[in-house]
Amino acid sequence: MRKLIMKMSISIDGFVSGAKGEKDWVFKTGDEESLAWSVEQVRQAGLLIMGRTTFEVIAPYWPTATGPFAAPMNEIPKAVFSKKGFTIPPPAGQTPAAASWAETRVFDGDLAEAITKLKAEPGKPIVAIGGAGFMQSLITTELIDEYHLATHPVALGSGVPIFAGLAMPLYLKLMGVKAFPGGAVVHTYGK
Repeated sequence: MRKLIMKMSISIDGFVSGAKGEKDWVFKTGDEESLAWSVEQVRQAGLLIMGRTTFEVIAPYWPTATGPFAAPMNEIPKAVFSKKGFTIPPPAGQTPAAASWAETRVFDGDLAEAITKLKAEPGKPIVAIGGAGFMQSLITTELIDEYHLATHPVALGSGVPIFAGLAMPLYLKLMGVKAFPGGAVVHTYGK
């Protein structure tokens, strides 16, 4: 059974985006080492999963993007989850990168059931990326094996949390800590 890893950037006051969805602070507080670490985490995935909103935002960008994230984002198979159903738009071009986004698997049924089936498939870990809503839903499934939380040296004052509304406390074990020169610190937690 393969692992499900949630990869998320978070402010020191516990928000994954500003009150209006702002995420620019992630890039303002990163450095070359933290970027390399983040790329490597994505590169190790056998499947990238995300919610529909994230997919709609990033799918048009990555097929023509350059930079360190472009290759893994375009090469690794993807799955998108939508409560309302979703049809993948035709690829914008005939490149392999565009085709990889067009071949994204779509799940619109029970999230926990779909995640359980994906975890049972052979392959490298599943890495969850994306927004707070999808992550909150994923957390409630109790199927996440590892939480990779990159805490950035910024306090937002208000914003969107991912651990709000838990029905009961979520107790985790610290598996590792990695600090970066720019002040970001990754805490890896497991069940």
